[in-house]
Amino acid sequence: MPSSAPAAVRAALADAVPDVYWTDRPALRPTPRPALTGSGHRADLVVVGGGFTGLWAAIQAKEDDPTRDVVVLERGRLGVAASGRNGGFVSPSLTHGLAQGLACWPDEVGTLERLGAENFAGLVESVKTYGIDADLHVPGELTMALDERQVGTVREAYDLHRAHGVPVSLLDAGEARARVDSPRYLGGMLDPTVGLVDPARLVWGLAAAAEGLGVRIHEDTAVTGFDEETSRVRVRTEWGSVRGRRVVVGTGAFRGVLKRLAWYTLPVYDHVLMTEPLTAEQLASVGWEGREGLTDAGNQFHYYRRTLDDRVLFGGYDANYHFPGRIDARYEQSASHDLLAAHFLAIFPQLEGIRITHRWAGVIDTTSRFTPVFGTALAGRLAYAVGYTGLGVASTRFGARVALDLVDRRDTEVTRLGMVRRKPLPFPPEPLRGLGVKVTRASLAAEDRTGRRNLWLKAMDAVGIGFDS
Repeated sequence: MPSSAPAAVRAALADAVPDVYWTDRPALRPTPRPALTGSGHRADLVVVGGGFTGLWAAIQAKEDDPTRDVVVLERGRLGVAASGRNGGFVSPSLTHGLAQGLACWPDEVGTLERLGAENFAGLVESVKTYGIDADLHVPGELTMALDERQVGTVREAYDLHRAHGVPVSLLDAGEARARVDSPRYLGGMLDPTVGLVDPARLVWGLAAAAEGLGVRIHEDTAVTGFDEETSRVRVRTEWGSVRGRRVVVGTGAFRGVLKRLAWYTLPVYDHVLMTEPLTAEQLASVGWEGREGLTDAGNQFHYYRRTLDDRVLFGGYDANYHFPGRIDARYEQSASHDLLAAHFLAIFPQLEGIRITHRWAGVIDTTSRFTPVFGTALAGRLAYAVGYTGLGVASTRFGARVALDLVDRRDTEVTRLGMVRRKPLPFPPEPLRGLGVKVTRASLAAEDRTGRRNLWLKAMDAVGIGFDS
């Protein structure tokens, strides 16, 4: 992709705050919840992780049984990790897209698509029922072709979706640019089923809803270990402990004390920019009246959207892995932001001169098949759901349902799914893991340039392992 002039990139980023736009709004942030201290606490269900998975688990547990005593433990503040850092795309897919679902579970894909649609509808209904003001709306998603190879990729995706009953629309270059104007667009596909949301306000709203149901939430409470007891699990924290009959873990890329998750999840950094609100003249130059979410059809793809106050969020492309799977706040600011700014101005040259107000990054918990990993531990008293690979805003609600059914030993439609019963292939140990990521990234970039999938990628396809931006 051509890059904009370095001076224009520097000017755009000159005043960008190194912080997450969604949570950098003090007037909207809720009052901190107290940490859990002392060792005399008990609960029927202890939820480890106060992101989307944990909060949906707490809410659904109380909806199942209002008498159930539920405690949520969050290591930091609500919304500061992946649940409050993402782009706010709400996809009904549980399988990281239809093509991936067909590749992994061809016999179950119809069921998975139905469950995904039901889960999406349940999310929308819950947001309405609990009065959560999170700017949830469903304008659809446009996948744009930025070169001739991507035109063919978009057409293949259109044919696949239509064959499976998804009401997508194919756009030629003129139709694509009539919706959102960029000289780069050569065509596109509209998927009307995808929504957008303010992710931090969704986190905060879910927490308030959970507390309204009687859930106790503790922030700044890092879990340090689990001890099996006769009829309970003792969940140890920095400042105390709580004994629970059952435990659900939804910690995303932060593996915590459940070491087995390190075999199945790989933390990669995704970088994001947010612009100042567009002026009326800038909006007129771009169009985008439908406010659709946007992406492109490359292996290394961008995602971008208009907020309801007319800012533009622009992220993706790079997926940076730091040996040996290290997570550190120092990685949240990098040259990836300069690259994103250059790409943004290349896609929208008419917006040169716009200011970027925020630049940040978040860690994605990717798995080798791009879909979550589920399981149990501690003789079945603990269940986990992690590994949403960047598509967790909606699917975390489904993952929470799976984890609850597993920990309660329910035989349900979701616990019988192959996606739930069979784990993805584990990643190799270091240094092979880091080397594999480097080779795969280089191979995907080469495919974007040449349109040819090399032997390495074909071998990865054959064994069901992949990597994505």
